[in-house]
Amino acid sequence: MRITKKQINPTLKKELIKTFAQVIADIKNQEEALAFIQGFFEETEIEVFAKRLAIAYWLKKGRSYSNIKQNLKASSATIAEISNLAKKQGFQLALKKIEAEEWAEVWARKIKKITGNS
Repeated sequence: MRITKKQINPTLKKELIKTFAQVIADIKNQEEALAFIQGFFEETEIEVFAKRLAIAYWLKKGRSYSNIKQNLKASSATIAEISNLAKKQGFQLALKKIEAEEWAEVWARKIKKITGNS
């Protein structure tokens, strides 16, 4: 699919972005999110966005550039670019969501172990 890169009216652009954000905000769960992502984006676009998030996450966890390059097949330039982008509010929000999910999973395992529930 090819969409023109010609500029649209800035006011219209703002409204389109707000509508897109509302669609995302209205997604209820992981299954809906996955259906949206797979139906809306091309496979290469999904991979690009997922790799961006993975790079930011691994950088935050202290992984080296060489480790990230090897595992995610990303260039040093891409990793450096994501390192800068990861300081933005959107990336920070996404990383906090991942960390909250990790924290919840750790405590769920601990509680199951304590209570003897598997």
